[in-house]
Amino acid sequence: MKVKSYINGLGLALTVLASSAYADEATLSQIQTRWAEVNYTLQGDAQEDAFEALLNEAKAWTDAEPNNAEAFIWRGIVQSTFAGAKGGLGALGLAKDARKSLEYALKLDASALQGSAYGSLGTLYYKVPGWPLGFGDDEKAEELLLKALEINPDGIDPNYFYADYLYEEGKYTRAQQFAQRALAAAPRPQRPLADAQRRIEVEALLAKIGKKVG
Repeated sequence: MKVKSYINGLGLALTVLASSAYADEATLSQIQTRWAEVNYTLQGDAQEDAFEALLNEAKAWTDAEPNNAEAFIWRGIVQSTFAGAKGGLGALGLAKDARKSLEYALKLDASALQGSAYGSLGTLYYKVPGWPLGFGDDEKAEELLLKALEINPDGIDPNYFYADYLYEEGKYTRAQQFAQRALAAAPRPQRPLADAQRRIEVEALLAKIGKKVG
């Protein structure tokens, strides 16, 4: 009886774990998909309103699963892109919140989502103004972006982020190399809109680089 009870209990535990993993995957997919729609297909007040609603969803996910690195990565991504859409001084608070979310995700699991927290945090560090207005730091940005590339060397996002950083630093030849690697990245079947729009961004970056390197 004890053996049977143990097996039944183990089966129930595995079923609960599987259900939880499926729920996490569904939430991740939902937020990723909606983020791409909001970020790439909306503008102005409609985009800001949609980002605010999506941020509430991301916060609900982290509240429900405070030890889930993926949840905090996406909370940080939503906060940072919302900041970009908002612009001005009002965006700085969101950027600081994004930094906290991404730093917490790194503490939970630095390798989650193929190191996405490193790439997103690195991008924040070179996009946000430096002291005294913000926390921007180009050296810190490069350190983080390179860590993202160590974990996911062939990914479209880490290669694009680093290429964009190098372009801003005036290192056009290296920027071109990483942008080309981004363009050659394998597609992500679960994220078609994000991939398509990112490739447009990569191509626009390559066009800018082309004007610099001849």
